[in-house]
Amino acid sequence: MYRESFQPPTKGQDFAMPDDTQDVISGGHLVAKALKAEGVDRIYTLCGGHIIDIYDGCVDEGIEVVDVRHEQVAAHAADGYARITGKPGCAVVTAGPGTTDAVTGVANAFRAESPMLLIGGQGALTQHKMGSLQDLPHVDMMNPITKFAATVPDTARAADMVSMAFRECFHGAPGPSFLEIPRDVLDAKVPAAKARVPRSGAYRASTRSAGDPESIERLADLLVHAEKPAILLGSQVWTTRGTESAIELVRTLNIPRT
Repeated sequence: MYRESFQPPTKGQDFAMPDDTQDVISGGHLVAKALKAEGVDRIYTLCGGHIIDIYDGCVDEGIEVVDVRHEQVAAHAADGYARITGKPGCAVVTAGPGTTDAVTGVANAFRAESPMLLIGGQGALTQHKMGSLQDLPHVDMMNPITKFAATVPDTARAADMVSMAFRECFHGAPGPSFLEIPRDVLDAKVPAAKARVPRSGAYRASTRSAGDPESIERLADLLVHAEKPAILLGSQVWTTRGTESAIELVRTLNIPRT
């Protein structure tokens, strides 16, 4: 098994560049490095031949691989993990029926504004439209129920596009993204100097935004002077990790809660 070491980014550099002294790195290991940079500490998956190299990369990066019995479980687990922890969820499934089995979980995450990434396998680019194993138009199917859906076209861009997908997960209202990675793209190895792993925190806008001060003052005035105040809080309070502040607000105003 080969080993790679990455030089730390210099000031003002948005990408951590691989050490030029190393020879090659595979697409699966680039995916794992990008997941690690995004704070992903586990993936939910059902093993399939199209995606095996991702497992090797996850083992090397210390990412837990949770093997489930059905792709539906993988997608729902990634959705639930994202909701509970506030970290990005990730499911990895094989091509064709493996990816379509995860559709319901992705759709659920889309309606719930849950930030998760589904990575799906795909037949080799060299066999595109030639009847390769489990070849289906995944991106076309995922477009209506994700914020971002794309194919990784080149091994050197594997990490870059994983980070791009997560950026879309957290841009504005959270939601799911989908990436399909053709088998030859995932398994291929590229010169380490050509591959880039975006540096975490250098390319994504903050997920927190400040409310309009005047609107907040008007709302506070309405609550303080209301005879029978009631507050209806949505799931966004939990998504933005504002739960403690919300509890403090209703307790301070002595507003009944259920």
